[in-house]
Amino acid sequence: MASDLEAKAKEAFVEDHFELAVDLLSQAINLEPNKAELYADRAQGNIKLNNLTEAVADANKAIELNPSLAKAYLRKGTACLKLEEYQTAKAALETGASLSPDDLRFVNLIKECDKLIAEESYTTIPIQEKTIAQDDNPKDVQQQDDLPEKPPVAVNKPKYRHEFYQKPDQVVVTIFAKKIPKESITVEFGEQILSVSINVPGEDAYVFQTRLFGKIVPSNCRYEVLTTKIEIRLEKAEPIHWSSLEFTKNVVVPQRVNASSVTASNRPSYPSSKQTRDWDKIEAEVKKEEKDEKLDGDAALNKFFREIYQDADEDTRRAMKKSFVESNGTVLSTNWKEVGSKKVEGSPPDGMELKKWEY
Repeated sequence: MASDLEAKAKEAFVEDHFELAVDLLSQAINLEPNKAELYADRAQGNIKLNNLTEAVADANKAIELNPSLAKAYLRKGTACLKLEEYQTAKAALETGASLSPDDLRFVNLIKECDKLIAEESYTTIPIQEKTIAQDDNPKDVQQQDDLPEKPPVAVNKPKYRHEFYQKPDQVVVTIFAKKIPKESITVEFGEQILSVSINVPGEDAYVFQTRLFGKIVPSNCRYEVLTTKIEIRLEKAEPIHWSSLEFTKNVVVPQRVNASSVTASNRPSYPSSKQTRDWDKIEAEVKKEEKDEKLDGDAALNKFFREIYQDADEDTRRAMKKSFVESNGTVLSTNWKEVGSKKVEGSPPDGMELKKWEY
């Protein structure tokens, strides 16, 4: 029973056995996947284990299931605070405080957020490159080169491949997942978190959740589901160069990018790699694959109309929109001179009758 597992998880919390508590709550969630309290409690366990992005995901799920659950906002605020997402943390805590005004934990954490937001600043410090002559002993370098290489570690290959490239003000993440229904995809943006989940019935769930290298503007981020991929566009909070997609604890000072100095002829910058990859060729191959893909029925028809619309001029697009809307989806014209000056009447298929909907 889920209630028994929940009770055992609470006992594990008391004894500081947080990994056991998270495991027990996961089992309970499998039995009762729509109980918000289970996700909120597991978020607390993940916070204790410093699994902060997982804690945010659990808190978001709890809020989705029960928007009036105050402790879910407390968990989200606490995790985001530790992730240095102070604005997101404050917004969650303020909502929680409105639901539970007598809980002083919200008041204290909001004050902490205000303090950290005020102190937060971005400072660019020039990077000093070390040379062997200045800082390193050549003998030490030789000794390091002589060290035996570590054996390779086997890494589980993710279900879907992902890549990214960047512009001065934007990062574009591509997940190569083919023919995934839009309703099976959930994408969430935080100040410094990207969370993507794909849940297709009958298949193992795919979750890509990471703390990003730099902060983004969630309200200006967007994504598009295409036939062969999911394309996610992240707007940078600052025009700095990301040396990787994911946050790293290594002390690397980000370089500011002067967006005004970038001309239209410049190509986007790509992550460094030992292997040289022709990204323009890869993009062309993906587009060719989308164009050559064989579809049937409505999917093939929709693809045909999309291609007409994409390659059309402005008047043709206006004609297609107007004729389709005014005829209730029964007429699709590309001639603006013909449909621009009059209302397009519906034209039902042979053997059918067009009727107005009675409210």
